[in-house]
Amino acid sequence: MRVMIMIFNRVVAHLVNASPPSQAPRQNSRKPRAKGAKMASNTTSKTLVEIFQPAKRLKTLASPVIAKSSISSSLCKASPNGAAVGGPQLEPLSALTPEQKARIDINKYFARSRRNLRICTERIEKCRGEGSRFVKLEDLLVEETWMEALPGEFQKPYAMNLCRFLEGELQGRAPIYPPQHLVFNALNSTPFDRVKAVIIGQDPYHGPGQAMGLAFSVPEGIKVPSSLVNIFKELKEDMGCSIPSHGNLERWAIQGVLLLNTVLTVRNHQANSHAKKGWEQFTDAIIRMISQKKLGIVFLLWGNSAQEKSRLIDESKHHILRAAHPSGLSANRGFFGCRKPVQKPRGHPITIIRSSE
Repeated sequence: MRVMIMIFNRVVAHLVNASPPSQAPRQNSRKPRAKGAKMASNTTSKTLVEIFQPAKRLKTLASPVIAKSSISSSLCKASPNGAAVGGPQLEPLSALTPEQKARIDINKYFARSRRNLRICTERIEKCRGEGSRFVKLEDLLVEETWMEALPGEFQKPYAMNLCRFLEGELQGRAPIYPPQHLVFNALNSTPFDRVKAVIIGQDPYHGPGQAMGLAFSVPEGIKVPSSLVNIFKELKEDMGCSIPSHGNLERWAIQGVLLLNTVLTVRNHQANSHAKKGWEQFTDAIIRMISQKKLGIVFLLWGNSAQEKSRLIDESKHHILRAAHPSGLSANRGFFGCRKPVQKPRGHPITIIRSSE
């Protein structure tokens, strides 16, 4: 009996300390080693249960998407020296070029703009499903930073009167531009905390398919208006920018150029038809809030109507660039040659407009 016990103990010791045989057994329940890895020497004894228990099953990734997200999450956990913890050693963000950082930034805010547009559209569809053609103005403003910047603005008497006016207009026969989901496109595309420059227009384009809620901008596929053609010409003359094949300025908006009309809606083929109905007070509140809460903003005021808004701007804190309106009627009377679209005030270079090519 004593001999059998001694033989058994030697077998156990051999299993614990011996290196694996050159030929693997038929049923190997042990966890496979990585190729080229060396077996670590055992410094502590193991029980029979530890030796013969089944190997732990390796966790498998369900899809490449999960693999990607696990890598991304590891980048968020950094050690004190800035290195990523718990994942592969990827190149830190600080090593990215300025162009790469700008592209990432643009994509981020483009997605945010699309999210706001989707939420706005869903609210309109829900309202129509309940039998109403009109959505409250405050429900069309989705961007949180602007709702925080304009608290209680929609509850003021002028705003309530404006809502009633627009509700009556939508019940009429004449189409109203832009479509409801684009009325606050300028604010939903350019968050308050991202505003770097403000271009002030008058009222939206009043032709079918033109207005998209951004001053001077038209959707791709629509003929570029003369005002925007002249803006592009001045950019080319001043900075050598190539003239785009379309007039969609959405890329400007998501980079921080607030393209704000003083009146945000218009009746089909009737310019200024929604003027003096309450929009002016609302957009004045926007300009005033930017002037009060921000610093170093560039205001581009083209034409007498836009320049009248200078009374709302603190020129000791901001830069005001005045020029004639870029329309075909007045561009030759002071807009061409003004170099105002890209003038760079000291300490506040404007590169966002050029990057929209």
